[in-house]
Amino acid sequence: MKIFVCIKYVPDTSEAVVKVNAEGTAVDSSRFSFDINDADNYAVEESVQIKEKYTGTVTVLSIGPKESEVMIRMAMAKGCDNAVRVEDARIAAFDPLLLAKVLAGAIKGQEFDLVLTGCMAADDGQMATGVALAEELGVAHAAMVKKVEILEGKVKAYRELEGGLMEVVEVALPAVLTIQTGINEPRYAPIRGIREAQKKELKVVGLDDLGVAAGDVDASASRIVVEKLYLPEVVSSAEFIEGEPEQKAEKLASILVKGGLV
Repeated sequence: MKIFVCIKYVPDTSEAVVKVNAEGTAVDSSRFSFDINDADNYAVEESVQIKEKYTGTVTVLSIGPKESEVMIRMAMAKGCDNAVRVEDARIAAFDPLLLAKVLAGAIKGQEFDLVLTGCMAADDGQMATGVALAEELGVAHAAMVKKVEILEGKVKAYRELEGGLMEVVEVALPAVLTIQTGINEPRYAPIRGIREAQKKELKVVGLDDLGVAAGDVDASASRIVVEKLYLPEVVSSAEFIEGEPEQKAEKLASILVKGGLV
């Protein structure tokens, strides 16, 4: 099996104060810590498990700055074989369709059986890059995958749907799968793996190396125009009703009646 796994370098905003930059065009990330996107971590684990079961190679593919190489090396420490990092200031990173074009440019011309991505990025939550990548590569895809079975010339994918339903589809190889969290239990990178990862190939390329025209993936090509970002104003606050159950029920009913809600 020849597998590509796409990972993204995203900020951890769980304990950070989110602020918009002075221009109002992006979130100020100067005080954020960054790491691998959560869903992508599961995609890495799934790719390594498939490799261990069926043999083959796993190539990590990422678009990001030099600082993201720590994240990439950690993926290789877990069992991925090599990596490609794409860095080019001309890429319109806010547009998932253009990111898919860049990722496809790094994959086209090479043999592959599977491309795994996370189902969603924690920073923008658009859930579009993986499926758009399948379109760019001209192969079938399955999204929100919770279980993978490799068959002869195809893959059986168990897809999570709304309401806890599961859809089972068989997709011909090569294919793209977007991986849902919870599909497996991501491993910790062993000390030996971390040391070996430093010796593995990590190729850094730009748009010119990929043969992707800048005009096809820069801001001028994007259908998304970021005019302004802002934090929503807090126009109301929650009211806590104190007292005995009967008193609270009476007060709540009064509030609902006055508000015209009942």
